[in-house]
Amino acid sequence: MVAPSLIPKRAGDRVKTDRRDAASLARLHRAGELTAVWVPDAGHEAMRDLVRARLDAVRALRRARQQLSGFLLRQGCHYGRPAWTKLHRRWLAGLRFEQAVHHIVLEDHIAAVEAAEARRDRLTAQIEAMLPDWTLAPVVAALQTMRGMALVNAATLVAELGDLSRFANPRQLMAYLGLVPSEHSSGASVKRGGLTKAGNSAARRLLIEAAWTYCFPARVCRELRLRQEAHPADPRDRLESAAAAVRPLSQPRPRRQTGQYRHGGDRP
Repeated sequence: MVAPSLIPKRAGDRVKTDRRDAASLARLHRAGELTAVWVPDAGHEAMRDLVRARLDAVRALRRARQQLSGFLLRQGCHYGRPAWTKLHRRWLAGLRFEQAVHHIVLEDHIAAVEAAEARRDRLTAQIEAMLPDWTLAPVVAALQTMRGMALVNAATLVAELGDLSRFANPRQLMAYLGLVPSEHSSGASVKRGGLTKAGNSAARRLLIEAAWTYCFPARVCRELRLRQEAHPADPRDRLESAAAAVRPLSQPRPRRQTGQYRHGGDRP
């Protein structure tokens, strides 16, 4: 199975028949110009549909919360603390408006938020219940031993990427996700731009969110420590060496002293 979007095609080729397509595919296959794609099985497709349904529920919850916040802003109601906490819900329950219709609108928005939260929690519980029967469940368990990777993130990432062994090295995985810089170079001119953002957007977003945890001090919380100890394939010495490797990433960089590197000296 090959990717149709990656099949080379000449710009002036305007005739398409089954005979010409078969001959063209045969020549490209002999030249090694065709890119094979991984075909998931029925169980993997079902798990992917489940995690994508949860992503849709999260987007619906975000949209419902934004609509409620927009309604409150139009009415001049401002909450200066972190929202969607118990205190915030008590504040919502104590709001009073001059028009009785506004109370009906507020209750409808609150009901929409609660329904979206219930849907998200219900799908999360379904992912946790269906995970032990999945063939890639050991990969999900292994990813949860890393910082920034809990149950939902690990399951969604594995469901979107599939079999990770099809990537020969990390560079191929990063290129597949679009986490490599774009480039337009010719001769001595080298120009690199932003990320290409090609490939799976959901997996790329999850990896970026997980990477943000390494900006904080390299501490291991109780939940992460329990997941690491419960994983049989990761002995304690390997976990300690992995933690030591990522610890410098969260340490603040030393400030440059005044006058340093001013006269073209060696730079780090």
